[in-house]
Amino acid sequence: MLAEIRIEALGAISAANAEFDRGLTVLTGETGTGKTMVVTGLHLLGGARADANRVRSGAERAVVEGRFTTTELDDALTAGIDEILDSSGSERDDDGSVIALRSVSRDGPSRAYLGGRSVPAKSLSTFTTQLLTLHGQNDQLRLMRPDEQRAALDRFADVAVKLARYQGLRDEWLTARRDLIDRTNRARDLAQEADRLQFALQEIAAVDPQPGEDEALVADIRRLSELDALRDAAATARAALSGVLDDADGGTEVSATSAIGAAVSALEATDDAALQGLGRQLTDALTVVGDVSREIGGFLSDLPSDASTLETKLARQGELRSLTRKYAADVDGVLSWAAEARGRLAQLDVSEETLAALAASVDELAVRVARAAADLSVLRTKNAKKLAKAVTAELSGLAMSDAEFTITVSPVPARDDDSAPLTLDNGQRVHAGTHGVDLVEFGFTAHRGGGVLPLGKSASGGELSRVMLALEVVLSASTEGTTMVFDEVDAGVGGRAAVQIGRRLARLARTHQVIVVTHLPQVAAYADTHLVVAPTGKNGTSGVRRLSDDDRVAELARMLAGLGESDTGRAHARELLDAAQQDRAASA
Repeated sequence: MLAEIRIEALGAISAANAEFDRGLTVLTGETGTGKTMVVTGLHLLGGARADANRVRSGAERAVVEGRFTTTELDDALTAGIDEILDSSGSERDDDGSVIALRSVSRDGPSRAYLGGRSVPAKSLSTFTTQLLTLHGQNDQLRLMRPDEQRAALDRFADVAVKLARYQGLRDEWLTARRDLIDRTNRARDLAQEADRLQFALQEIAAVDPQPGEDEALVADIRRLSELDALRDAAATARAALSGVLDDADGGTEVSATSAIGAAVSALEATDDAALQGLGRQLTDALTVVGDVSREIGGFLSDLPSDASTLETKLARQGELRSLTRKYAADVDGVLSWAAEARGRLAQLDVSEETLAALAASVDELAVRVARAAADLSVLRTKNAKKLAKAVTAELSGLAMSDAEFTITVSPVPARDDDSAPLTLDNGQRVHAGTHGVDLVEFGFTAHRGGGVLPLGKSASGGELSRVMLALEVVLSASTEGTTMVFDEVDAGVGGRAAVQIGRRLARLARTHQVIVVTHLPQVAAYADTHLVVAPTGKNGTSGVRRLSDDDRVAELARMLAGLGESDTGRAHARELLDAAQQDRAASA
């Protein structure tokens, strides 16, 4: 429920604050005072496009802030609201309400806030659309669009599960179908590409490069280029560690291994703990010297005995470079390219067997899509009759007892160049759109004998207002506890029809919070709460105030004939208000 709204510098409103209660709330006021700015503010909270021209002259920005409570919602809707708040990092206020805010700068971008956290406008829209349903004269025009009519029927029929199944199968079918068409149309080009990839992969396989082999070859070639120097250095080091070297005095056996061994023996022969500790350390050193000596021996044995090995390595390096010149900067890149090429080659199979298998898969998917579309059509057709009957009954209660509302569900024929042609079980070719194969069309006649025509061709402005209200009353059962806002949906209506609209809005307000901007006193008289938007006397600004019972009489008198101060006008207004309240009490 919308508990409160605060508006700053939006249109004619400089600063205004309005509190809302449960039930039916009406906003009235003279033309030009800014009544619709309240609805504009709610649209901004709903994520609508921010128009800098709405910012009041002289102000830097306009601000709309709404406080929402969710205690009236069912558990499922409350859980959805909590999930939205958690995902955006927003928090409830101390009293459990949620603050939503939108600011519109004159020169910069708009900003949105939810629960004290800055969020994208889309996130704010996701939150508010769970709680607010906004209807204005533009919505009446949208009601004439086929997609809006289909959406209304789908809302009543609850097609979510069947629609999701259809859409999933359709996406899979279209993907396979596009692949088949692409392979068929590009068979020659794809075959040539496959030949090139096969040649490249055969060339790489013939060389058989190993990961990191090019870098290892560089090191090997450098080593082989200095073969004699490396052999001399290794042999000298090995002899110094464990071999025989002639000292300067001529012929004394000297090696690091024997010298350290002698030192260890001498130290361990003593009884001194310190010297014995040093001896143990030298024992470790002797182990290291032995290991190094053995590794040097292995190094020497691995060195080639002639220069032919260098030539072999250089030839191998040339083979690898022939690959890196064509396919990648190094061997690892070549191997990566080859892996991608094998994957691409698997997709380029344009053999007759592959195309036949793919065509069979497309046909099988098409059958499944057609069945899912048929299930969706059956559900829509079945519920179209129920919804049309319920709306016709509501119209009868809106002073249109002779009116008839119809809904037809028919398949959309496929065009010759259709991007998604689907053949149904009955052989009919239809267009498989995102939302199914059905065209949903609302029909209307004000007099049953006059023949039903499409809604946009048969309903006047006032009749269209009542059709939309009747439709919303029928559809509202699934959204109890939410807020419904109507902006002058009673335009073009008067007399007994206006009374019936007020009665229907009051009935809708038993399960919803209903906010109505209206010029009709017959509608305003049914309100639980009456707010008026009136000039404040300061620079042409307007404010919002709640009316007491006596003030309501004066406002209704003004709305009746501009006779707010006359006794006759007030008497008429009092009679209208009492009659409306008695009617509400009797129907409660």
